[in-house]
Amino acid sequence: MGKKKHGDDASIPIEIGSSDLGYLRGCRKKISKQDLLDIELTAPCFLDSIPCRTRSNRRVKSKNSISKQKSKLDSGSFECYFGTIWSHFPEDKRTLFTYLDCQWFAWYRKISYRDKVLSWIKRKEIFSKTYVLVPIVCWDHWSLLIFCHLGESLQSKTRTPCVLLLDSLQMSDPLRLEPDIRKFMFDIYKAEGRPENKQMIYKIPLLVPKVPQQRNGKECGNFVLYYIKLFVESAPENFSIEGYPYFMEKDWFHAEAVERFCERLDSTRKKD
Repeated sequence: MGKKKHGDDASIPIEIGSSDLGYLRGCRKKISKQDLLDIELTAPCFLDSIPCRTRSNRRVKSKNSISKQKSKLDSGSFECYFGTIWSHFPEDKRTLFTYLDCQWFAWYRKISYRDKVLSWIKRKEIFSKTYVLVPIVCWDHWSLLIFCHLGESLQSKTRTPCVLLLDSLQMSDPLRLEPDIRKFMFDIYKAEGRPENKQMIYKIPLLVPKVPQQRNGKECGNFVLYYIKLFVESAPENFSIEGYPYFMEKDWFHAEAVERFCERLDSTRKKD
């Protein structure tokens, strides 16, 4: 798949899933044929079998089930499985969390859609939540951002504003995304009209815990889904830098647990 260059972010490939065509149709600006050509699918996609964008009750066909996939999850598949996981969290957990669509970070990095993405995020009221889950896919690789206590004072010791970056392929240098993440956070604060200045926002700790790693080049999406499940189940009510990394260590879980999780997830989807 060729990489196209787009102005200021010419050196950054953008991976956008097929289901984002729905968002394109919802945008106020007129979409040209070139806009459609500029969108690169998160390879490889199962476009004929996973059409869902919203939280859907459609079943994923067994040949493309998460436990049997031979390729990485595309964005549509990820959204379907994430919706299943989210729906089974108890209400007391869901009140602490919210989440952003897995494509929004990639869309934000595309300058022509940046303002639209920021407006979507503003409607999520993320500063009222303890945690914000931000699954992202860049350079054909899935990872997980978690915003913690963004609505709290930057001087707080017990409810520390910080960002976690969970990556199952740390040999690829997760912090290569830091400039984009910092800019993303700054623009979110600015769009909300928050009083924090740029210098303060850029000092918010970005932490990369040494979490369990994938064993091959295809498991990153599965690992991100499992990170989400375990983090929501185990996250403290108040996240403090003093307690970091909490449970997020190399022996947090074994790779075999991811396989069993995927099998159970497929089974759950078939029943829903």
